Amino acid sequence: MDGRQKEHCTQRQDTSAVRHRKTCKTNEGSECLSQPSNETSNGANKRIPKRGGHLDSPSKDDHVPVHTLVLVLVLSVCTRFYKITEPPHVCWDETHFGKMGSYYINRTFFFDVHPPLGKMLIGLAGYLTGYDGTFPFIKPGDKYEHHNYWGMRAFCAALGSCLPPFAFLIVLELSHSTPAALIAASLLIFDTGCITLSQYILLDPILMFFIMGSVLCMVRFNTQRLRPFSFSWWFWLLLTGFCLSGSLGVKFVGLFVILLVGINTAFDLWRLLGDLSLSLVDFGKHLLARVFGLIMLPLFLYTTIFAVHFVVLNRSGPGDGFFSSSFQSRLIGNNLHNASMPEYLAYGSVITVKNLRIAGGYLHSHWHLYPEGVGAHQQQVTGYLHKDYNNLWLVKRPDNSDDLTGPPELVRHGDIIKLEHKETTRNLHSHFHEAPLTKKHLQVTGYGINGSGDMNDLWQVEVCGGKKGDPVKVLRSKVRFLHRSTGCVLCSSGKTLPKWGWEQVEVTCSPYVKETPSTQWNIEDLINPKLPNISLSVLKPTFLEIIWESHIVMIRGNSGLKPKDNEMHSKPWHWPINYQGLRFSGVNETEYRVYLLGNPVIWWLNLLSLALFVLMLTVASLGGGMLLLGWLLHYLPFYIMGRILYYHHYFPAMLFSSMLTGTTANQITKFSISACFSFYLFHPLSYGMRGPLAHDPASFMAGLRWMESWEF
Repeated sequence: MDGRQKEHCTQRQDTSAVRHRKTCKTNEGSECLSQPSNETSNGANKRIPKRGGHLDSPSKDDHVPVHTLVLVLVLSVCTRFYKITEPPHVCWDETHFGKMGSYYINRTFFFDVHPPLGKMLIGLAGYLTGYDGTFPFIKPGDKYEHHNYWGMRAFCAALGSCLPPFAFLIVLELSHSTPAALIAASLLIFDTGCITLSQYILLDPILMFFIMGSVLCMVRFNTQRLRPFSFSWWFWLLLTGFCLSGSLGVKFVGLFVILLVGINTAFDLWRLLGDLSLSLVDFGKHLLARVFGLIMLPLFLYTTIFAVHFVVLNRSGPGDGFFSSSFQSRLIGNNLHNASMPEYLAYGSVITVKNLRIAGGYLHSHWHLYPEGVGAHQQQVTGYLHKDYNNLWLVKRPDNSDDLTGPPELVRHGDIIKLEHKETTRNLHSHFHEAPLTKKHLQVTGYGINGSGDMNDLWQVEVCGGKKGDPVKVLRSKVRFLHRSTGCVLCSSGKTLPKWGWEQVEVTCSPYVKETPSTQWNIEDLINPKLPNISLSVLKPTFLEIIWESHIVMIRGNSGLKPKDNEMHSKPWHWPINYQGLRFSGVNETEYRVYLLGNPVIWWLNLLSLALFVLMLTVASLGGGMLLLGWLLHYLPFYIMGRILYYHHYFPAMLFSSMLTGTTANQITKFSISACFSFYLFHPLSYGMRGPLAHDPASFMAGLRWMESWEF
C-alpha cells in the first residue's frame, strides 16, 4: 500500500485503541480501566495518567486530611496516657504478663498458653526503660514501690493510642468520607473500655495494634491494584504479612484476622482470574507474590519469634514441667542439662515418672485424701506439672524382698513391681471404684502403710514395642504400667481436678489398653548409687521438635482453661450488650477502683448500627461488608470455644463494630457530641474511683449504674 494508505491505517488503529480505553468511577472512588491486551505490560492494567499529571499522582479522593488525623492522634494519646502510673500497684492480669516480662529480662523459662511476642515486647519495653526484672508480680494489689513499672504500661498505652488513628485511616479508605472516619475514631477515643485495656501491662493493646495494622495495610494494598508490582504495591503487601505474623505471635486469636485477609485475597485473585486481559503467566505472578507476602513471610517471621524466644529463655524455670524430658535437657539449671544418670532402671531405685501426654504431668501423691463420695476415701494420686519432692517413688519387688547389699537387678519388660511413694510410704494402688472425673476409668490411690498393702498394689511394666526381657531405659523407653488385678493401664486424663485436688491433673487407670501418650510414661529422674552413669547430652531435641512441642503444649493449655471456683467469667452473648464488666482493681469504697466497662452509649450505638447495617443493601459494598465480616470472624468463634471466656475477649470485634458504625453514620455532630458527653460521664471507670460503690445513693456514680450487672 502507498504512504497515505499506511497513514490512514495507523490512524484507524490509534482510534480503535482509544475507543477501547474506558475509564469509570467505582463506588469506592478509585478509577477502573479496561484496555485491550496489546496495551498491557506484564499482563497488568496500567493507570492512565491524567492530563498534565504523573502516572502515580494521587487523586483528590486519595487526600488524607492531615490536620484531622493529627487531632485524632493527640486525643488518643492524651486519653491513654492520662494517669498512666495510677494505681501504683498490680492490676488484674498484670500479675501474669508483668511477671512474664520479668522472666525475659532474667532469661528464665516459663509456660504460657499464648505465643511469646507480646510478652517479649513487654519485657523489652521494661528493660529499655530501666526495669530490672526483680518485682515478683505475686498478686493484684501488690505495691510497685521503687520498681520502674511505668515503661511497660507506657508501651502498651502507646500501641493502644494507635487504634483510633488506624480506624480513622481504614474508614477513610473504605468510605472516602472524613466525617465517617472521624466518627469511627471518636468512638474508640472515648470508649472507656479501650482506654482501660490500653493503660496496663496486658497483651490486648498489643494484639489489637497488630489486628488493626493488618486491616489498614490490607485496605491500602487493595488501593494499589492499578499499580501491580510497583514499590507501593509491594510495600503494603509485605507490611500486611508483617502485621499478620505479629497478630498471631501475640495470641492465637490472631488467626481470625488472618482468615479475614485470606478471604479478601481469595476474592482479589478470583477477580484477577476473571480478567481476560490477564494471561495465566501473569496471574501466576500475582498468586506467587501473595503466597510469598501473606504466607511465607508471616510464617518465617512467626518462626523467628519462637527462635528468639528459645534463645533468650535458656534457663530452667517454672515452665519446665509442662514439657518433655528431652526439651528440659536444653535448659541451663535443669537437672537434665548436661547431666549424667544411670542408663537402666533397677529395683531399689528412687525415680520420677513423667507422662508422655503434653502437660500430662509427673506421677505425684501427697498426704491429702480423696473427699467423701469421690471413690474410696484414700490418698490422692495426681499428675503434677512441676518438679517436686512428692514426685519421688521407690521401685520395689512385689514381695518387698529387696536386697540392699547385692548387685542391682534391672527391671525388664513384663516384670511385676510395686511403686511406693517416697514421702508417704503408701503404694500406687487401683481398684473397682470410678475415677473422680473420667467416670469410665478406675480410681488410682495411695494405699497401705510403710510399703505394706494388698494385691491391688501390683503393676506390670511394659516397654512399648519391647519384648520380654528387654531392660527399661531411663528417659528413652516408653513404658506402660498394667494393673494386675483389674487389667487397666495407668493413665493421665489431662483433666484438671477441683480445688480439693489442688487443681492438679487427674490420674486414672484406663480400661482401654491401647498405646496412647496418655497411657505412656518415661522414667525421668533416677537415683541409685549402685548403677553407673551415662551422659544425657544425646537427648537435646532439634529446633523443629522444640517448636512443634511448644505449640501442642500451648493449644492444650489454652483449651484446658476452665473457670475456677467463684471466678468471674462471662458468655459471648453478654459482650455486645455490655452486660457486665471486669474489676481491674479495688473492691470496696476505701480502695482505688478501676472497672473495665465499655462506654455504654458507644457500645449500644455500635449494636444498633450492626442491626441497621444488616438491613441495608449496602452490605454488598467493599467497606461495610468487609468490616461486618471482620466483626463476625472475631466474635462468632467464641460460641464454640470450650475454654473459659472473659469480657475483654470481645474488644477486637468491638473495633470492627465501631468502624462499621462510622461508615453507616451521617451526622458527625450528633455522634461526636454523644460520644464525648458519655465519656465525660463514665471516665472514672478508667481513671479510678474512690468513695461509696455505685449501688449506694451517696455515690457520685449512683445514677450511672444503668444495669444491675454493673459492679462498680
